[in-house]
Amino acid sequence: MSVWFITGASRGFGRELTASALAHGDRVVATARNPEAVTDAFPEAGDALLALPLDVTDEARAAAAVAAGVERFGRIDVVVNNAGYGIFGAVEEISDAEARDLFDTNVFGLLAVTRAVLPTLREQGGGHVVNIGSSAGFAAGAGRGLYGASKFAVEAITEALRGELAPLGIRVTVVEPGSFRTGFLTPDSRRGPATTIPAYAGTVGVLRTAIEGNDGRQPGDPVKAAAAIRRLVAAAEPPSRLQLGSDSVALVEGKLAAVAEELSAWRPLALSTDFEPA
Repeated sequence: MSVWFITGASRGFGRELTASALAHGDRVVATARNPEAVTDAFPEAGDALLALPLDVTDEARAAAAVAAGVERFGRIDVVVNNAGYGIFGAVEEISDAEARDLFDTNVFGLLAVTRAVLPTLREQGGGHVVNIGSSAGFAAGAGRGLYGASKFAVEAITEALRGELAPLGIRVTVVEPGSFRTGFLTPDSRRGPATTIPAYAGTVGVLRTAIEGNDGRQPGDPVKAAAAIRRLVAAAEPPSRLQLGSDSVALVEGKLAAVAEELSAWRPLALSTDFEPA
């Protein structure tokens, strides 16, 4: 029996992971801005579920939620930093306030929860931190610049944490989902800049049209994603990153190939900047 601490548990991957953990006899500290939505979704969970209010940007609440979880279940084994949202627009279109709000949730919120829970994991001598990133955190394109930047930050944080925490018996993985039918693209979930610029109609505008037509038609199954994350957590040697979905795999493979090709083409110039051997 494991104890999961999941942020953004009222919808999407957070909700599916909560359902999967409960179905397998685990205990769950499920946090959300609206915890009643969690308890309403799992009326038969009983004492196995502790639903708590949490805005991840509130450090004090994050610490309180961790403390309540430990008090209830005695430990925390798996932390899933899932809370976050996307904003789609050209880099120039997205205002400073919109960008800062995005990073407050996707990056600083993740950091707040991670800082709150690591003392418990260190004291236990083990645990697994799973950060929900995105395929856009590995390869960003037009219209995904700021969202991708927030998820690129999650990649960097995960890589550093992995090196820092491995000697302490704590595992860290970033999950890179492609497009899944989680409600991420619904009109009440996706966000865009308050102001758009006509010059980007041929690039970002194409993305916006595709997003509107793709809601509910994404290739990824959230239930299968939750099962894959369970397998990840159970692995003896989990990877540093796990792609989910055929579209994510294709995107990562494409970028790796493009980077290798470009590096080869520009390698002589890149190497020319060292001092000459003495």
